[in-house]
Amino acid sequence: MGVNLSDITEGRTVRLLNFKGWTVAIDAYNAIYQFLATIRQPDGTPLSDSKGRTTSHLSGLFYRTMSIMELGIRPIYVFDGTPHQLKARTLKERSEVKRKAEEEWKAALEAGDLEKARSKAQQTSRLTKDMADEARHLLDLMGVPQLTAPSEGEAQASHMVITGKADAAASQDFDSLLFGCPKLIRNFTLTGRRKLPRKAIYVNIEPELLDLNNILSKEGLTRAQLVDIALLVGTDFNEGVRGIGPKKALKFIKEYGDLEGVMAAKAVAVEDHGTLRRIFLEPQVTDDFQIRWGDMVATDIKAFLCGERDFSEGRVDAILGKMANVRDSRAQRSLDQFF
Repeated sequence: MGVNLSDITEGRTVRLLNFKGWTVAIDAYNAIYQFLATIRQPDGTPLSDSKGRTTSHLSGLFYRTMSIMELGIRPIYVFDGTPHQLKARTLKERSEVKRKAEEEWKAALEAGDLEKARSKAQQTSRLTKDMADEARHLLDLMGVPQLTAPSEGEAQASHMVITGKADAAASQDFDSLLFGCPKLIRNFTLTGRRKLPRKAIYVNIEPELLDLNNILSKEGLTRAQLVDIALLVGTDFNEGVRGIGPKKALKFIKEYGDLEGVMAAKAVAVEDHGTLRRIFLEPQVTDDFQIRWGDMVATDIKAFLCGERDFSEGRVDAILGKMANVRDSRAQRSLDQFF
């Protein structure tokens, strides 16, 4: 989930068309979890094939990625590597949240409250190794590049933007800003009309572009100070200080300069803050990779999605046909040439 800095950061709403020609490094796990949470039946049950295997992640990955590429955007999916040991607490807490949500989902189904059931079901999403492998396989069939980060996928995606290998990173998590990402796109894979939980109200979700330099300049902060704010609030790697939210943390850092100043003045503690800072300021990343867009072979995609996973052949054909028309109109044969 990452740290929520929405109260102290401001982006601008943009259209996907604005990113035509951009290379976007996508936090793969973040995107796939979104697909698993949102692509479900009315009662909250995930989409599945005739063998009972979940297909929500494949559906979202295929249709969303194709729509992005149709606009002339180059996606690169960055998968998580080995999590930092300090993330163990967060992973355990998330597992408990899922377990409790599963119980509440079942109870809501028994009570006939489908709206609550769907809401609770969205909190139960689990991304297994098999699902991740299936996602990688589908991307290979689509000719879309991917890589596995040494540790955090969003840290690697941010590094790719910093080093000019991508124009922006895409993730829902504000952690990308802490990792130094110059340009972060939120809602990149969630664009569309969404119903608010427990309300008969629909809202349009559009991409939001956050510029790190603008955010820091507006608040008169350094990136290190932004990291200190996050550590006071709490991140995936630490619990933060009880009673301190983003606005109060911002006020304290501006007043006392850094985390050490806040801890001394307010008699609070953030344990092992030196290590925590280094997670964000000196993240584990790599430059040992190549980015190549390959050929998209429609027959192989159909064999996997329709033949093995029971996708609608007509719908898959329609999407593949649109992509073929785009490629043909530019007299190009491969995705690498297409872009």
